[in-house]
Amino acid sequence: MRALLTWGYGMSFPDITPSLKAAMPELRGRLLANQSLAELTWFRVGGPAQVLFTPADEDDLAYFLARLASDIPVYVVGVGSNLIVRDGGIAGVVIRLAPRAFGEASASGDVVTAGAAALDKRVAEVAASANIGGLEFYFGIPGTIGGALRMNAGANGGETKDVLVEARGVGRDGSKHVFSNADMKFVYRSSGVDPSIIFTSARFRGEIRDLDAIRARMAEVQSHRETAQPIREKTGGSTFKNPPGHSAWKLVDVAGCRGLRVGGAEVSELHCNFLINTGDATAHDIETLGETVRERVKANSGIELHWEIKRIGIPA
Repeated sequence: MRALLTWGYGMSFPDITPSLKAAMPELRGRLLANQSLAELTWFRVGGPAQVLFTPADEDDLAYFLARLASDIPVYVVGVGSNLIVRDGGIAGVVIRLAPRAFGEASASGDVVTAGAAALDKRVAEVAASANIGGLEFYFGIPGTIGGALRMNAGANGGETKDVLVEARGVGRDGSKHVFSNADMKFVYRSSGVDPSIIFTSARFRGEIRDLDAIRARMAEVQSHRETAQPIREKTGGSTFKNPPGHSAWKLVDVAGCRGLRVGGAEVSELHCNFLINTGDATAHDIETLGETVRERVKANSGIELHWEIKRIGIPA
């Protein structure tokens, strides 16, 4: 696998899919070499994955990981709503859990079960249809359950840690795991589970409530998104975590960064904790803009902002 990193920007990665297929004769998922990732991210930027793997199900994912050489890096992407893939692409394997295999959601009693590829909004809808309240905040999060588990996703006064019963995942060695809420070691916008774990599904518990009240709360969440966030732009959601006692957007605004541009990337005029691809931005433009904002905020307030958006891959 020494050919893994013998690559330069503007070229293709060495194709290692034939050797992977040879080592995994019973693999049922799809392997694609040098697959563009820009179409899989909300920013619509970034280079290719050396290998893009879409597993057929949890068993197929475990089979693949158990037989993948340990020196090959592995990354996971969902719907790409909180992600920057750098322009140089990603050496190694990118795993995408497809909605067809990992996107189901169902309710029983006060519990909702969902695959890691299920949209957060879909989970809120399934809960509401079963008169389960407490998951309405997911209606305003543009991501998947896998990302919600990894980042303790939250909005409008609710967080994943408030409703999670347990999560399932597969380790880098192909082993399967079940994590309780306590095992997740949730903190603000993060969990303490080994980063190599790939979450596959989760169970959530809410409360049986009046359907009209649940729908009204979901409408409030949606209204807030539509009026306060640039949801129809090429963006990655909230860029920076809120520092303790502060709102990131206010710090960015006070530092004079509203509308700031680098190349085709711009700080949103509507909500300045959002970065936007105005049409021809590169991943480098967006990341450089974010770092420029961080520098200006630090100089203005003394507060260091930390990225909420995940950034992966090789810089151009």
